[in-house]
Amino acid sequence: MTLLHTPVSALPPLVSAALRPLPLQPLELFLAALLKRIVRQHPRMFERLGAHAGKRYGLAPSDVPFAFILDTSAKAPRIRAVRNLNDSLDARISGPLAALLGMVDGSYDGDALFFSRTIVVEGDIEAVLALRNAIDDAGVDVIREAAALLGPLGWIGQAFVRHPQGGQRSPGRRES
Repeated sequence: MTLLHTPVSALPPLVSAALRPLPLQPLELFLAALLKRIVRQHPRMFERLGAHAGKRYGLAPSDVPFAFILDTSAKAPRIRAVRNLNDSLDARISGPLAALLGMVDGSYDGDALFFSRTIVVEGDIEAVLALRNAIDDAGVDVIREAAALLGPLGWIGQAFVRHPQGGQRSPGRRES
């Protein structure tokens, strides 16, 4: 696979501004349902973390006014939406939302994003690599799983997220 060498698109500032006043509770409910579905589909994913099970990861999209905290306890993984990340995390990953989602579903190469400084990883890098490997091994496609939860509207949203320029390949995506 060859990685295209173009930057990852960020959400427009107007979209980010429109999201700022929205409450996080509905997002948290959706994320909890999404994580529950992923764990049901891939029950051993968090066990694959080995010594890194139970670590807490901060995911900080640079183009939206909230962040996520992922607690990877094998028995009860949890994800929360927060306005700001605190310092009690084992690792923090930040960058455009599209890059973070693309790393999870495999459409972006995490190493290329890291070395191009599209994403920034802080803290326990070994734990971040263990998480990435566990997700890759499980074959999780977060966008597909989220679309399934949302029904017919989700499938329309999935098509838009995967092909935002009317079917053209998104910047920074892998090509076979």
